[in-house]
Amino acid sequence: MTDAKPPRDSAQRVRDVRGRLARETDLWVASAGPDGLPYLVPLSFLWDGDDVWLVTRLSNPTGRNLAGNGRTRLALGDTRDVVLVDGEVTAYTHDEVPPEAAEAFRAKTGWDARRAGPAYRWFRVRPTDVQAWHEEPELAGRQLMTGGVWGAG
Repeated sequence: MTDAKPPRDSAQRVRDVRGRLARETDLWVASAGPDGLPYLVPLSFLWDGDDVWLVTRLSNPTGRNLAGNGRTRLALGDTRDVVLVDGEVTAYTHDEVPPEAAEAFRAKTGWDARRAGPAYRWFRVRPTDVQAWHEEPELAGRQLMTGGVWGAG
């Protein structure tokens, strides 16, 4: 742990989180099935300014869990620069996904998932809660969104 930087205020943390969501390409996706067993995988994503978009096969554990549970936790960063996003999940087929989301995902990731075949599903994650902190000095005030409403920014 280091104490080199003073803790950021909430408004700065919200700006930083939004910037990272726009800039980064991959994140960790945590889900659980009906048995409650956790599953964690990295996936590419798109942040459209409101929601996170993911694509994976419906037949794998993450796809089944996201479609069946309707909730997920997403994570960015390492242990010294953490962003956690809890959200509600909606699944879409290639025919149902908004074209602007699919095209923006392709532009960001370099992968046109629409060409991957019908086994793939799109998942929109609507954030409900967001936390962010740099190390221990920022643990206080880490809750930036509650109930889908940003607290600062």
